[in-house]
Amino acid sequence: MLSLREFWRRHRRKILIAAGVFGSGYFFYKLYNAHKSSLADLERQLADEREHEELIKAQMQAHFESIQRIADTTTLPHAMNYLSGRIAEELDLSQLTERLMKGKGQPNTLTSSEKLELWDRLKILSFTRLAVSLWAMTMLSLYIRTQVNILGRHLYIDTARGLGSSHLLEDVDLIERDDQQKFLASSDFLANYGMPVLISNIQAAATEVLKGKQLRDVFTTTTLHETVVQILDLFMSRGSPHQWAEYMMPEDARLYKLSEGSSSGKTITITDTTKFEQLMAEARAVLSSAEFGSIVEISLKVIVDALVADMGAESSGGSLASGMPLARLLPRVAQKGPLLFDEPNRNRFIQILRSVSEVELFFTLLYANMPTS
Repeated sequence: MLSLREFWRRHRRKILIAAGVFGSGYFFYKLYNAHKSSLADLERQLADEREHEELIKAQMQAHFESIQRIADTTTLPHAMNYLSGRIAEELDLSQLTERLMKGKGQPNTLTSSEKLELWDRLKILSFTRLAVSLWAMTMLSLYIRTQVNILGRHLYIDTARGLGSSHLLEDVDLIERDDQQKFLASSDFLANYGMPVLISNIQAAATEVLKGKQLRDVFTTTTLHETVVQILDLFMSRGSPHQWAEYMMPEDARLYKLSEGSSSGKTITITDTTKFEQLMAEARAVLSSAEFGSIVEISLKVIVDALVADMGAESSGGSLASGMPLARLLPRVAQKGPLLFDEPNRNRFIQILRSVSEVELFFTLLYANMPTS
């Protein structure tokens, strides 16, 4: 029988190899278990992060939809109504039409030159009113959507930061409601401050485009479309590349004061409102971008097309499709402007604007890619 020493001497190599294999196997087994445990921890961490992210998105979406509802049900309807009233006030055609009607009933009250002058003024102011209404409605809709996207993005950032600190959304330091209201209320800047210059500049463009058009000239839908487009194009070409920002918002938000007649119903003086100034600066940056300029052009074209199509479909007083004298078309032109400011929920033109794919894509990308600092 072999002794232990003799056994060791004969099988030492095999024993060492077996021990090495066993030790390596044990080592790799422990390594595998550690790796498997790390993977499990990582998967749990990723699952927690996904759950956390979904919570952020849900909370953000709720607040964003709240802001959107405020804009759609309060801000936009009030701003539209207030803007429509200001345009009607600044471009009141009733005195002109009354004088012309009086002159028609009492032929001796107006000379021929006075009649021609009144008709010429009515012609220019009717198209001015239509172009101002069309441009202002389109720009106001785009501006308020820009505001909503900026507010929504800020809410997302603030929500993410707050939840990242294990706080409930109610405890997060979001944009103060006062700053939100001031920012949304700035949509009245056009009606309160931008309107006189806007009317003056569009009237100048309308005067130049219409100077060669006589009251007896026959207008068709094509002629009307070309005329409105020419007025808007001339107006847009005469200002700075992003002139709409000058009409829509104050150059310095710190000096901005809402009028008592604004849709907010009260006077708000902006003092020491850093967050408000930041929101306004971001809005100006969007309005000054080349992408927004493209959206303005697309939106105006879509609204002009829809407006002229509506007017062409009207049959009372003659058909525009087959042609009618400009003198008979003017009342229709003058009356169409206020219809652009119907309540948003039944305003066909706002619904058309919201259905334009390029506009929707712009605001989707705006919300997704807005700076997060």
